[in-house]
Amino acid sequence: MSTLRALARAQALAAGVAQPVATVRHLHLSERPLVVVPLAMAGEANAPLAALVGAAPDEARLLIVPQPRNRDQRFRFAAELAATVLPYLDEFRDVTEAVPIDRGRDVRHRYVDAPQLLVPNPAGITFLRLLGRSTRFRRPDGDHPVHPSVPLLGRWLTFFAERAEHPGSSALVAMTDALSLHWATGQSVVEDLHLPALLGWIDPPAGMTGAQAAARAEDPAVCPPAGPATDPEFDNRVLAPAVAAYADAGDDPVARGAAYAELERVLRDQLAPTWELMWRGVGLLRTLPPGARVAGRWDGDKDAFTGHAEHVDAGGGPQPRRDGAVVAAQRLHRLERALTTYAVQRAYDDPLVMAERRLTGEAFVGDVTLADPKRVDDTGKRPVLRPRIQLVTTEPVLVPVGTTLYSPARPTQKARVVFLTPAADGKTEVVLELSGAMGRGLTAPPGSVPEVGERLCYTTLSEAFLPAGAFPTPEETPWTHGGPPPTRADDAPVASDGDPAEDWA
Repeated sequence: MSTLRALARAQALAAGVAQPVATVRHLHLSERPLVVVPLAMAGEANAPLAALVGAAPDEARLLIVPQPRNRDQRFRFAAELAATVLPYLDEFRDVTEAVPIDRGRDVRHRYVDAPQLLVPNPAGITFLRLLGRSTRFRRPDGDHPVHPSVPLLGRWLTFFAERAEHPGSSALVAMTDALSLHWATGQSVVEDLHLPALLGWIDPPAGMTGAQAAARAEDPAVCPPAGPATDPEFDNRVLAPAVAAYADAGDDPVARGAAYAELERVLRDQLAPTWELMWRGVGLLRTLPPGARVAGRWDGDKDAFTGHAEHVDAGGGPQPRRDGAVVAAQRLHRLERALTTYAVQRAYDDPLVMAERRLTGEAFVGDVTLADPKRVDDTGKRPVLRPRIQLVTTEPVLVPVGTTLYSPARPTQKARVVFLTPAADGKTEVVLELSGAMGRGLTAPPGSVPEVGERLCYTTLSEAFLPAGAFPTPEETPWTHGGPPPTRADDAPVASDGDPAEDWA
């Protein structure tokens, strides 16, 4: 936890209401997101019990599993969920756009928009991931056949679960994570995972503090858990009798219909409060303007959606149960690069996020007091434009001379630290030499060089492209990590201890 976020939590506790820790919204919010509120049976490994699904507050569709331990009913639930999710995905596959590539020499096509799934908390993402894993390998024929839409749903749920791991992605978002990214409450990080309590701090009812609203929200009778877990009291007192009544109804259509209606009512009452909280959270997020670089990250989600849709349409297979060594390393590398880029973009978009970097010495803010926009460096083979500016700052400048800095105001321009001179009143004079983003001539275009009086932020954080790492091919991978087995001179496979290997499959 950063110093500023810790301070914001302390201020939230003192003020009785959550404090904003962002000035812009750092995620994309679709005009028509699909909200999924899942509910799982306690004591079972991801046994679906119910789900409330819809793309608008008045479009909630309740799906239930009367007997969660019944395998056939679980897959019927998956088929019903597919009947809602898959048509929603198809809504975004009508129109494509041309995207220039190879420096404008060619184009590729992608969908102009992509779907977005919202769940209450990270446990909801886990629920969808496990549901996808349990359905994407099912077959519509052979032993234990399922509806043809079930394996397709599993592949799409796996796609969204994998995108949720990608930093900055908005394809699958947990509402508690989205709200916690923009507001700091007076409770612990673990307590922030409870959506009713979190919203109680951010938007408490009139006449109540955030702490009072959160305490009230923790009462299951007032706000049931936000899924997928259920409350033990609800399980024992309400759910178990309703499930037993449905089982006892047997083949009597009247009794079974009445028991099903009662079970449906019970589960709807359990999920409806969270459904309302989800759309309340969407409304709060819409009050924040999107950050300048949010659209670029959403383009990445559109690319991923288009790529997976094309893979499915081409008859490609489902995602593997586990990645090989090289594929796993490549995926980890991509996630690390995305995390670095996401952290830089958030800081560039939001002064409050950049303030955390200023506290750690990774950035400082100063006023331009001198500027020489016509300076030319002729010490090399040919003269080049190298303007210099001087900033005066009251903040500590912890970077050494020679460090390359960047400014969110001109992100493609480099600024090399030439001099650091302590001044009076605890101020520091910083002389920077600029390069880039000024054309190819010896005269800087207007506005490309900071002018005297500008107040600028400079940081070591850079938006520059991060090249991909080099990884071996599967044939070059050591046998300990899935590559070809070691061999003797006669090419007979051998085990690591030198004994002949009978089976390397």
